Amino acid sequence: MSEVLSIVLGGGKGTRLFPLTQARAKPAVPFGGKYRLVDIPISNCINAGLRQIYILTQFNSASLHLHIGQTYNFDVFSEGFVEMLAAEQTFEHSSWYEGTADAVRKNFPHFRTQNPSYYMILSGDQLYRMDLKDLLEKHKESGAAITIACTTVSREDASQLGILKADKNNRITDFMEKPGPTKDISDYKAPAELRKGKNGKEDSYLASMGIYVFNAQNMEECLANELTDFGKEIIPAAINKLKVNAYIFDGYWEDIGTIRNFYEANLELTTLKPRFDFYDEEKPIYTHMRNLPPSKMNFSNMNQSIAAEGCIITNANITNSIVGVRTIIESGASLNGVVCMGADFYETEAQKAANAEARAPNVGIAKGAIIKGAIIDKNACIGEGCRIGVDNIPRADGNYGHYYIVDGIIVIPKNTVLYPGTII
Repeated sequence: MSEVLSIVLGGGKGTRLFPLTQARAKPAVPFGGKYRLVDIPISNCINAGLRQIYILTQFNSASLHLHIGQTYNFDVFSEGFVEMLAAEQTFEHSSWYEGTADAVRKNFPHFRTQNPSYYMILSGDQLYRMDLKDLLEKHKESGAAITIACTTVSREDASQLGILKADKNNRITDFMEKPGPTKDISDYKAPAELRKGKNGKEDSYLASMGIYVFNAQNMEECLANELTDFGKEIIPAAINKLKVNAYIFDGYWEDIGTIRNFYEANLELTTLKPRFDFYDEEKPIYTHMRNLPPSKMNFSNMNQSIAAEGCIITNANITNSIVGVRTIIESGASLNGVVCMGADFYETEAQKAANAEARAPNVGIAKGAIIKGAIIDKNACIGEGCRIGVDNIPRADGNYGHYYIVDGIIVIPKNTVLYPGTII
């Protein structure tokens, strides 16, 4: 599969996932207790035998660099690699990436050295498991210049996605980027023979997943201009002059574009039969091997929840929640509908003594803390007796100093200290 070069688009500032993106790139946001969002597209590539992978990013990329460097190291005989390409100044250009297409165009000098026959363009912030090898084979068989992976969505979801028309042979004839909720798009309804999946109903639409396969020569031609974005500009222009086909994907797919999407996609993992299954031995999702001890539960009650490795949970009540790596939860604490990302380290006894002297809580969740319907980012210190989201006091979205409310969900940012007795 060395003829294919995979390119993962790392996204822009990730403003809709703020404050989770306050100090990290969107693909580096922790997910599912132990993973990062970027692990999804990279794992899909590896499982398909695609091992020449570039990741394009420019905002808050240090955390992403560290994760990639610690996780994806192929042996010297495989000719595989996962490399970061951050925006750089050259004699040809000095500006940052202006969009998805612009990011790819500016890195052509790096891509051409691999001499690929095909480019696979992937997003760094989506949750799905796709057979990318099948996508490539269908692209080759169709004789298309470009293949776009598509899924069926409802009218409501179509508002914020690129939707398209396709004929019975899967050839795309028209494309519209983010039509909004009020525009009449009834003539874009998917034909019956192309409707698949959970939303494959009469009123469903075909939406682009932001996953593309380009013939290498065709992508060079499509980017031989100053257009900056694939969805808004490159794809609509290509449909008018090239054969562009749809690849219909009927599995689970979630675009992790907002705090609400992120929160619900995490908690969906705790259900009895989650639509996205991390427990697939044939197509695993890879991540950093931390060599942590197993999690320890001391007299605790956990109901429909996930605890990653390295946790110590004592006499706590945890329901419908994600407990991330190295999370320390002390006696009497209660979590309900909480996404807790865990910690990057264990505190030493000296650090705990210094905290006690300053009357500050340790990293983790202290005695008697009650948390409901919240996201707790990494290394947060939740003090004894804190109450978060318990009193159901409605508040508008915004920045409240030591916490945020986004999409109605309380978000405690990374490294935040909530002193004992704090009520949110």
